[in-house]
Amino acid sequence: MTARAVRIITDVAAVDRPFDYALDDSSARSAVGDRVRVDFNHRSVRGWVIDEADFSTELKTVKKWLGFGPPASMLDLLKWASERWYGSWSRFLLSASASRLVHDLPVAPVAAPLSEAIRHASWNAAPGVIQLSPTTDPLSLVLGAYDATRDSPGSLVVLVPNERWATRLRGRLEQRGCAVAAHDVQWDRARAGWPVVVGSRGAALAPVPLMAGAVVIDADDESYRSSAAPTWEAVSVLRERCRREGAPLWCTSMLPSPSLLDDGAYETGPDFVAGWPRVDVVDQRSRDPHDGVLSADALVAARRALEGDESVAVVVILQRLGTGRLLACSSCGELARCATCAQAEEEEEDHLACAEGHEQRARFCRTCGSTKLKRVRVGVTTLARDVSAQLHQPVSEVTAALDSSATLSRVVVGTEATWQRVRRCGVVIFVDFDQYLLAPRESARRAAIHAVGKAARLVGSRREGRGRVVLQTRRGGDAVIRALVDARFEGIIDEDVAAARLLGLAPYGASADVSGEGAADFVATLRDEPSVTVEESASGFLVRALDVSTLSRALRDAPRPTQKFRVAVY
Repeated sequence: MTARAVRIITDVAAVDRPFDYALDDSSARSAVGDRVRVDFNHRSVRGWVIDEADFSTELKTVKKWLGFGPPASMLDLLKWASERWYGSWSRFLLSASASRLVHDLPVAPVAAPLSEAIRHASWNAAPGVIQLSPTTDPLSLVLGAYDATRDSPGSLVVLVPNERWATRLRGRLEQRGCAVAAHDVQWDRARAGWPVVVGSRGAALAPVPLMAGAVVIDADDESYRSSAAPTWEAVSVLRERCRREGAPLWCTSMLPSPSLLDDGAYETGPDFVAGWPRVDVVDQRSRDPHDGVLSADALVAARRALEGDESVAVVVILQRLGTGRLLACSSCGELARCATCAQAEEEEEDHLACAEGHEQRARFCRTCGSTKLKRVRVGVTTLARDVSAQLHQPVSEVTAALDSSATLSRVVVGTEATWQRVRRCGVVIFVDFDQYLLAPRESARRAAIHAVGKAARLVGSRREGRGRVVLQTRRGGDAVIRALVDARFEGIIDEDVAAARLLGLAPYGASADVSGEGAADFVATLRDEPSVTVEESASGFLVRALDVSTLSRALRDAPRPTQKFRVAVY
């Protein structure tokens, strides 16, 4: 047997470069992408074979072949991802590997054709970005993509925002004759090339040898971005993967973002307006000050819902974004907002100012001149108590910390964790919708619309006519609220694209947030780099560039300080 050597990346993230090792009889079956165990600096560590190498008798020997890893076709993609989001190659290799060692692969079945009835009901949409209403069932689109790619070599990868949704979708596809693998628990099937692979964010790195196509449902959902560094984003990975392999990609969104619309084109799905819920707006500025946390109109809607037969009838949402500390005038009810950026103002010692510090002014209402400002602030526990008193009903609190097996009352008060716990209800009440509209982030308007869209999946659409969404706000004339009432978002989409172009936001620019004790030392060398700009931010420093490639190259070339720091690339 010819002596062989291989190039290996170890799982020691701090040493992100390859080393050469020789193979012996016990590890001779090692192929590119496979997992192995090696001796590294007198430590036994795991690694991945990334290439063949020139053999030398002086090389250390691979200690053991551990099993299959990601296919060789994925290695360049994983390297690209590590550079794009300033992470280690080994981190992405680990994400694309099984949680347990896999020594054997099953034989993948052949993609079976759909029955005539199912094919007739499927939607053969052209690849691209599709604006779907929140209550439109995407199953017909997935089936259409399956039918369009069935004769192509490779697998169809389908991404949905969470694992519960993925489990339901897998069951529905199997009922219609599709051979489906679960990315999280059936890694070996995905690696063997199963016809369909369904999962959440991690499925973007599904180890399928070939891509026949991909579908991303709710492509603008925040769950597709990792909150831990590296802050990689699944839709961008899948888009790059499909580009490299020439595979079609379908992305759906309630409100396509500028990042998703990098080519500016999108298609609107069928019956879009009718797929949104009926939205009632309660202007808090004109309500009776003696009312409780729920206005009179919200109480009427809640009591009507309680007359129905849903196991959960009323959902009250309180999502604290940013500081969650809005100030409102006690006389006219207007919110304290900055005259420059229109964001919420906060108290700083004896004056008011927005988070950007555009203007420092005295503590008074711009609308009526009153100096009596009150803080609009309440927590979930206090809100649940007050709602229970108003409705004379037991109330369940739902937050991310709630046990998933807990039984819910007919009235639920909680954060957006409620979307994962409740499948259907009669009414959703946003008790303080201004927390969305005035959140200090660029995607605040889209987040507000997405929240109402997720509420629509609980209450139903105008087409069904069975439920409604109530928005309590002090900004009744806001463009977002008008768009939600009419279910027409073309103006919002155009404004977001124009703002992204003007401000150099994605995809018309790139940025990275650098924080931690070593952040100042890290960005010190970047200040002399003409292709990027560095400015201070609330968390540390913000590094900007005209495009992602320029930003990635500048970050990669900058010397690393000895102190810890975190880089979040967006």
